[in-house]
Amino acid sequence: LKKWARDHHIGAASILSVAGSLKKCSLRFADQPKATVKEGRFEIVSLSGMIDENSLHLHSSLSLPDGSTIGGHLTGENIIYTTAEIAIAEYPDLVFTREKDSTYGYSELTVKKKTSSALKSP
Repeated sequence: LKKWARDHHIGAASILSVAGSLKKCSLRFADQPKATVKEGRFEIVSLSGMIDENSLHLHSSLSLPDGSTIGGHLTGENIIYTTAEIAIAEYPDLVFTREKDSTYGYSELTVKKKTSSALKSP
């Protein structure tokens, strides 16, 4: 997704829907400093988030073979097992950026309108 967003100069997009599976996942669980990497078979139950050519912010829920579910911030290397059908909505008149929030220090999503000179032509 990072490469796709860079290659297509995506200024603002979001995940609409995903159906598929992974054989390797990298999830950072709530309030943890590092991601947990797991290998196996994981059904993608949900995937949502924001995309631009400079960043991804994705969260996913994955079901394990016994039906239990894990979820968190999707990061690092994730390898598709059988398929991943991903529907993405692009917002051509917007630009997503990240700006540091003074309250917590995290880079938070900022949505801006593209200037008329930067709008893509059809």
